[in-house]
Amino acid sequence: MTVTVTVTGLTRAAGLAAAASGLLFGFVQFIHPAETVAAVTTTGWAVTHYLTLLMAVLGLAGTAGLYLSQARRVGVAGLVGWLAFSGFYLVTTAYTFVEAFVLPELAGTAPGVAAEILAIPGGGDTGDLGAVAMVGPASFALYLVGGVLLGITLFRARVLARWASALLAVGPVLTLAAPLVPHSLLRLAALPVAVALIGLGVSLWQGRPETTPVVDAPAVR
Repeated sequence: MTVTVTVTGLTRAAGLAAAASGLLFGFVQFIHPAETVAAVTTTGWAVTHYLTLLMAVLGLAGTAGLYLSQARRVGVAGLVGWLAFSGFYLVTTAYTFVEAFVLPELAGTAPGVAAEILAIPGGGDTGDLGAVAMVGPASFALYLVGGVLLGITLFRARVLARWASALLAVGPVLTLAAPLVPHSLLRLAALPVAVALIGLGVSLWQGRPETTPVVDAPAVR
């Protein structure tokens, strides 16, 4: 059997990946266990972080499709936004791998270190972790800058669903409320971005990528 790979097929696959990533991104916010040392050895913790790893991998593929299908329209700002958002997914993949496979081992042998690692996302006491503790601020910055820039440039490109593009641009801004609310409540701020990714993914799946130079829409700079 011969499998023919086409631009349209890859684009539709990227759309499905983006939508699936958004669905998982929203779902894990509701099932994520409390970030305690006791929780990291539970089945719920393992399932949540396996799904998060899948979410991040699908997100990398999906956002690549979102950008590449509109590359000439979104310009340099769109490129920066895509790279930053991809960076967020890469950091998430690395940190989630540690949460899924390393923390359960540390819980019994070095619970203090496990607690310090668990404190990273919420900005708690990270003890002597040093530069490792910068994972939290780095992830936050990449998520904020990437989501806002990519959302704005996709909105201005006028190709994919504009409501979803606008939601992607606005959603990450909600994380600025981090100092004001508990980390567990801040998880709900991910839902607009999750919905945005679903909408953009479906829109990309339904549409077609750019195949000719754009002459009616200036590049965003």
